[in-house]
Amino acid sequence: MQKPVCQDFKDTRSGFGAGLLEAGRKNPNVFALCADVIGSLKMGDFIKEFPDRFIQTGIAEANMIGISAGLALSGKIPFAGAFAGFISGRVYDQIRMTAAYSNLNVKIAASHAGITVGEDGATHQMMEDLGLMKMLPNMVVLNPCDYNQTRMATLAAAEYQGPVYLRFGRPAVPNFTPADQPFVIGKALTLQDGSDVSIFATGHLVWPALEAAYELSLKGIQAEVINIHTIKPLDEESILRSVAKTHCVVTAEEHLMNGGMGDSVCQLLARKSPAPVEMVAVNDHFGESGKPDELMKKYGLDTPHIIEAAQKAIQRK
Repeated sequence: MQKPVCQDFKDTRSGFGAGLLEAGRKNPNVFALCADVIGSLKMGDFIKEFPDRFIQTGIAEANMIGISAGLALSGKIPFAGAFAGFISGRVYDQIRMTAAYSNLNVKIAASHAGITVGEDGATHQMMEDLGLMKMLPNMVVLNPCDYNQTRMATLAAAEYQGPVYLRFGRPAVPNFTPADQPFVIGKALTLQDGSDVSIFATGHLVWPALEAAYELSLKGIQAEVINIHTIKPLDEESILRSVAKTHCVVTAEEHLMNGGMGDSVCQLLARKSPAPVEMVAVNDHFGESGKPDELMKKYGLDTPHIIEAAQKAIQRK
């Protein structure tokens, strides 16, 4: 295996901003709403070009979801943006009843997700959102891994008919996926073939998973790395096909262990193809203030911990 190489470092929220602008140019029905965090969600370019298609709701996320529902019922495609902790947890009832239950074409843009929001601390570090959102019937849940993929995921969300939760982050991370790589909702991407262990990663943990696979290859271990950018609907076919080869699994995500992508993978395997699973995730713990890299290391969300998990999974075959 060749050592993974990234093009540059960019934050995924900028990928959302670029995708939103493109979607707005393609479709005049695309609207943007924001809860007083325009700069944080990189919505500025969209607002400059389409000021009549932007609504500033202020710090009133529940109201923003209600307005988005009304826009969707009027044939518009609203992207409601705020920090993940506030656009998922604070307004869960509004999302459940007005967007998901009614199966409306509302797009929830959740920035600053996970522990890498850093110094803002536990109040802003949303690590439960994937679980909250995937439990809602009708809701599609996307967690792209870099700038390019977030841009493409935003375009895919705009074209999809129905509610979508789109998760992205604050820090600059390796940008390594091809700029023109199609984003197919519900279809995972195999980034590295292998026969010894399957590593299913999502979001900010995809790059560390590739780094781990390279380090493992130097030890003679061939890891298969699959980018699970769609948490729901889960690509069961790709997961089961990989596990049929490797017979053991590592899941890696910037989320709580309970309720996340790994939880979905374990449910699938328990039903259809039991195999040893090691989960790289935050184990039942709130976050704290600190630099993103320091926090990822402390909570075991980095390359060395993925390597360790892969070795444990192989030993359990």
